[in-house]
Amino acid sequence: MNNQPTFTWKVDAASANSSLRAFLRVRKQISKKMLASIKYHGGSLKVNGQEKTVRETLAESDTVIMQLPPESPSIGLIPESRLFDIVFEDEHFLVINKEAGIATIPSREHPRGTLANAVLAYYQSKQIQATFHPVNRLDRGTSGLLVVAKHRYAHDQMSKQQQAGMLNRRYEALVQGVVQPADGTIDAPIGRNPNSIIERMVTSDGKLAVTHYQTLFTTPEITHVRVALETGRTHQIRVHFASIGHPLAGDSLYGGESLGLTHQALHSCKLFFVHPFTEKEMVFEASPPDDFQQLVAQFKQV
Repeated sequence: MNNQPTFTWKVDAASANSSLRAFLRVRKQISKKMLASIKYHGGSLKVNGQEKTVRETLAESDTVIMQLPPESPSIGLIPESRLFDIVFEDEHFLVINKEAGIATIPSREHPRGTLANAVLAYYQSKQIQATFHPVNRLDRGTSGLLVVAKHRYAHDQMSKQQQAGMLNRRYEALVQGVVQPADGTIDAPIGRNPNSIIERMVTSDGKLAVTHYQTLFTTPEITHVRVALETGRTHQIRVHFASIGHPLAGDSLYGGESLGLTHQALHSCKLFFVHPFTEKEMVFEASPPDDFQQLVAQFKQV
């Protein structure tokens, strides 16, 4: 059964007399690489129901149908059945509420047991011929919402939104001590720590990194903050708060005390974007995990 993603468009007056290639490349933002994949790897391009090459000249009111080719999983990515929380799914995307303690993609340290392995097994169970296309990633110890594209075209479109700052995310974090000012912005460049292959640090020769935060409640020991990122550097929230003397609870890499947690107290709580194919505004929210909420409750009772 051929159930590959299919897109249908009506040619408007502005695209009349253009080639099918120009229509797809300019109007629909199909990459040259993707067009080649459609041609050589099992996709199809039709105009008014007939197979056509990209040299076809279009007329107003023509119907263009593009079917994407099946995808093969990345080499070395092994499907592993594992339950995960799907918040939303359509033929283009998964929105997942990732648990803390599971890596998004395999690495040298964690080649198996990742979200990518689990999603691939899920695809196979649903006969979806695709590989893992994460739009955004979360650190292994960070929980919460992330988007996975189910095909390359969806990933390309969402990557463009992300680069334009249109994929908006909000986080909640528990940081040590009393943050002053209560609401503010941390604007400090982030780069690699030369003494570590994992750790990042604030450094004058790093990349621009801007973090906005708002205090939700505070005690002498801990501050609960809501965070919005203007940039998306690796470990940005963790590095920025550690740099001002307020490491995240549970974040041993950056000097945080465990406070009973086995991971950093960081959760992607809200995600919103415009669906590139339906043009609907998509908004998703997810509450922090139980251990995070229990720690909040514990300090509120003090």
